[in-house]
Amino acid sequence: MEFIDAVGKRRSVYDLGKAVLSDDAVSRLQRIAMDVPSAYNSQSQRVVLLLEKEHDALWDIVESSLRRRIGDKRYEGKTSEKIDSFRAAAGTVLFFDDTDVTSSFVERFPSGADNFPVWADHAGGMMQYAFWLAFADLGLGASLQHYNPLIDDDVKERWGLPAGWKLLAQMPFGAVNERPGAKEYMPVSEKIRVLR
Repeated sequence: MEFIDAVGKRRSVYDLGKAVLSDDAVSRLQRIAMDVPSAYNSQSQRVVLLLEKEHDALWDIVESSLRRRIGDKRYEGKTSEKIDSFRAAAGTVLFFDDTDVTSSFVERFPSGADNFPVWADHAGGMMQYAFWLAFADLGLGASLQHYNPLIDDDVKERWGLPAGWKLLAQMPFGAVNERPGAKEYMPVSEKIRVLR
């Protein structure tokens, strides 16, 4: 698939099903993670790919965290349906920034100290977008979720992740059961100006 086609094909897909992620597809995702740029080549972005029982465990963590926060009664209904739809997916990608790395660049380059956390967020966004495009290219759907910081401690404990890893987003992915409807666009002239 051409890059422009993948950009157009990438959508937020919520009705996801199980799909086998081949070893080749995992290798492609690993390559993408290595190639995504970062300011000063800081490489502070971290990714955890959860499949099968580990994927289910994440959404169990989200469910129990939400039930504690909002109560069982409020959880039932739309919230429960949404979490169940993510659990029905094939897997989930967890995106992190290694804040120890980001902080080390703040110390090494004090003149840019205020910018490194912002640049780390930029790199995180690029990582998330690159994975989303890769899933579109593989014929899979995905969406971007943010149950952080509610689940952060439980996630780090479950998978033994370093304390300095800041959870940025969760991306459930899988087979597309139902494609989203037509997307509405603002006029291109309001989005981009071409000046000559």
